[in-house]
Amino acid sequence: MTDRSGLRFTLVVPVFDEEENVEPLLDEVRDTLLPHGPFEAIFVDDKSRDRSLERMKAWKERNTADWLRIVTLEQNRGQSTAVLAGAMQSRAPIIATLDGDRQNDPADLPKMIAMIESGAWDGVTGVRRKRKDTWVRRRSSAIGNGVRNWITGDRVTDSACGAKAYRRELFLAVPRFHGMHRFMATLVRYCGGRVTEIDVNHRPRVAGQAKYGIGNRAIRGLKDCLAVRWMRSRVIVYRIAEES
Repeated sequence: MTDRSGLRFTLVVPVFDEEENVEPLLDEVRDTLLPHGPFEAIFVDDKSRDRSLERMKAWKERNTADWLRIVTLEQNRGQSTAVLAGAMQSRAPIIATLDGDRQNDPADLPKMIAMIESGAWDGVTGVRRKRKDTWVRRRSSAIGNGVRNWITGDRVTDSACGAKAYRRELFLAVPRFHGMHRFMATLVRYCGGRVTEIDVNHRPRVAGQAKYGIGNRAIRGLKDCLAVRWMRSRVIVYRIAEES
């Protein structure tokens, strides 16, 4: 299914200091997703301090990849901003996302996109059932998801999973704030969307360094949860019944 853009979906990938990962990830996106196109990929460089941007541009030139768009932010603004910037530039009716560290598997996306195209769902979010991270990261994530669900009144198994797909109009309709990418399923439901979960592949990080830890997420995450709970009672949702 395509719309007037001629595209089936847009893939958005936020990138920050992933110079060792971007070229292998681009190889994988090309080999995995081109058969499921037409699509566009928007890699958003969040003002990386390393050679991530240089390597992405060189890869695009070598491969003459007209499906690849590289967007560079003027300042480092964080993952939510990078994802939103890519979504705002998207042209397809469905937006899919992956993290830039190669731990998400692009092969999971075609199923998500097909589920949305079927009309049964407005969004599909991944669950890293067999997560390839340290015990500390897995445990802190499980606690965080439990607290998040308790405060927001929603049920999301793995809110931080980067593998997601949503209808573009809903993706762009949700409230925008730093941290929004972790609440996308909840926010889309608040806007009246139908969201489901599927198990996805998760792989060990083989290069680069993790950007998040317990210290830089706990307090900020709690504040975000309280804000999202407030939004539940204040978000504007409507459907037009008739126009004469």
